[in-house]
Amino acid sequence: MELVVTLIANPAQANLTQQHVDHVQTALSEANCVSSSPSWLAQNIACDISFEGEDIVTLRNKLQNDVSNFEIDSVIQPMAHRRKHLLLADMDSTIVIGETLDELAGIAGLKSRVAAITERAMRGELNFKEALRERVAMLKGLPATALHETLESTELTSGARQLVQTMRANSAYTVLVSGGFKFFTDAVGKKVGFHEDRSNEMIIANGVLTGEVGDPIFDRDAKLEALNSISAAKQIPIEETLTTGDGANDLPMILAAGLGVAFHAKPIVEEKAPAAIRYGDLTALLYLQGYRREEFSE
Repeated sequence: MELVVTLIANPAQANLTQQHVDHVQTALSEANCVSSSPSWLAQNIACDISFEGEDIVTLRNKLQNDVSNFEIDSVIQPMAHRRKHLLLADMDSTIVIGETLDELAGIAGLKSRVAAITERAMRGELNFKEALRERVAMLKGLPATALHETLESTELTSGARQLVQTMRANSAYTVLVSGGFKFFTDAVGKKVGFHEDRSNEMIIANGVLTGEVGDPIFDRDAKLEALNSISAAKQIPIEETLTTGDGANDLPMILAAGLGVAFHAKPIVEEKAPAAIRYGDLTALLYLQGYRREEFSE
């Protein structure tokens, strides 16, 4: 099987060197894998090394542990179907920095209490639906203007717009899927350039939050269903799909996609996902598809 290992550094550090590439090629040789000449996708940021091999899991674990010491990401995948035509991305702590619900709670003076529940839910320690209802109930009576205030302070993760715009320019369909709320996904989705967004409804009455969430709740099962239904509707083979997220509620879609990527994720997600980005920004997901820096759309 023709495989490729992609080495990726954080663009802000640009600390990937030929020495790191040589180190990986030596490791491949020691595993009896014959590799081709390295192909730089972006100097000192991303490099491809193609090779023939079969045992992806063993090689993945070895190389990931080796280069992690240098704060460099390593992902191994088949060459076939490398360019993806459907992207499903989580919003909070993936497309945007931080958790919008936690920040909203901060306006009510409840950030630490809500964030503690969020952290446990994202680690898979709590039932997602119950945890979501509990957190939103704590915000009952908060003026709806707090949503706008939170949105204004929400920042995009580095590379978010480049990821979506580049994939769109190459005929991919892009969807923002979130266990968060429509107020935020609608605005963030438009800002980044997603074709559509799917999330939850926060109930508002008389200008204040009622502390309720609309049914049905968009959870881990809904994200997986979205992947399968959109893939089928758009006639995009599952092998040509890419999903990414950071929390336990993202795991089903990450495991089911052609390429599922844990992005700066919780331990349980990083442990189970077939690919993980610990150091790079969201442009790493373009390098994983073989895009060169000069191919990026802004």
